[in-house]
Amino acid sequence: MDGENWIRVSGDLLHIDIKAVPGASKTEAAGIKDNRLRIRIAAAPEDGKANAELCGFLAKFLGCAKRDVVLLRGEKSRLKTAAVPGIYREKVEGLPFTCQ
Repeated sequence: MDGENWIRVSGDLLHIDIKAVPGASKTEAAGIKDNRLRIRIAAAPEDGKANAELCGFLAKFLGCAKRDVVLLRGEKSRLKTAAVPGIYREKVEGLPFTCQ
């Protein structure tokens, strides 16, 4: 994780700094920019739809339950911090990016 400031370990949790880009045609990881994981989200930023889609995407990719993905910050912002159990560190580091 050298030089990867967008992910960090805090106790038993892995914190992931995210820049959400709602309104995309599909939900996907789109690289790292400004020390944040950029995720395009195929949902509108209204009534929590984009947050639910984001948490669902992370849970599906990691193979964990949706309840294991928690938004710590940024519920109403594009800049978010999510937390997942630390056991998923290798999977988070292996997120496939469509662009850099």
